Amino acid sequence: MSLILFAFVVRVRDGLPLSASTDFEHNKELQERKQQLKTVSKALSLLPERGTVKGKDLNIYFISSEGVSYMTICSSSFSAAMAFCFLEDLRWEFRASYDNTSIGLVSRPYPFLEFDSVIQKIKHHYSYSSFPSLRMNLAAVEEELRVRPSKILTAEDMVMHNGTANGHAQPVSGTAASERMEPVTGLGILSLLLNIMCASLNLIRGVHLIEYTLQCYLYLFFTSVKKLQSFLALAFVFLCNIYLYGLRNIWQLLFHTAVASLSTCQISTRKLQEKLDDCGV
Repeated sequence: MSLILFAFVVRVRDGLPLSASTDFEHNKELQERKQQLKTVSKALSLLPERGTVKGKDLNIYFISSEGVSYMTICSSSFSAAMAFCFLEDLRWEFRASYDNTSIGLVSRPYPFLEFDSVIQKIKHHYSYSSFPSLRMNLAAVEEELRVRPSKILTAEDMVMHNGTANGHAQPVSGTAASERMEPVTGLGILSLLLNIMCASLNLIRGVHLIEYTLQCYLYLFFTSVKKLQSFLALAFVFLCNIYLYGLRNIWQLLFHTAVASLSTCQISTRKLQEKLDDCGV
């Protein structure tokens, strides 16, 4: 198996594919990494200029410069420094061939098919040559990575960043138009209705109103720390009901704490739903 399995050039502002290497190898993890590659490419405008997505046997590396991102899937045995050297060579060759105007005006995917052969040539050179002639000195790249390490992206980072890029409800730093929350269940609808009821019964108590409103929000929308937030909200509900002991009867206290506990359980068990669409590359 070659050390560089796939290389991809995309426009940063919209993730439009500009060119890609020919894919001769097929395995499950490669297809998963290509799916992740597509997710990352849709959120490049929100990501750092250099990043890494680590996998079991395959890693994704990318660099972005002047509105274009250069991405690759490599074997985990291939050093990060060598992968970024490969991407720098790819960037140099692409910029020598195309200017900002031609890149900005294209509207269809893969408009630069003639560059595919250049990618393939550089990819083969790095994969099979023992001492590739690098345009950037390998030692300099290693030093740069030591001083400014590549940003390591997690699955949640990718989902949230991509969700923000596509205008989803959670405008934070990672997750994707193709990744949404699992469908609302019957118990989930019940917990929402009960939270709304509890919130309406506590309109004059601002803290209670915020707690139940927050639980509704956490159930409907994804955040990277929703479990922590839901348990904190549950703790506040318990503390507030302890404070109100004597003003409420035991059944009222049990009702409010049971609603909060049900909501926390529903929030914790509702996960992201992956949409397995074709990577398109």
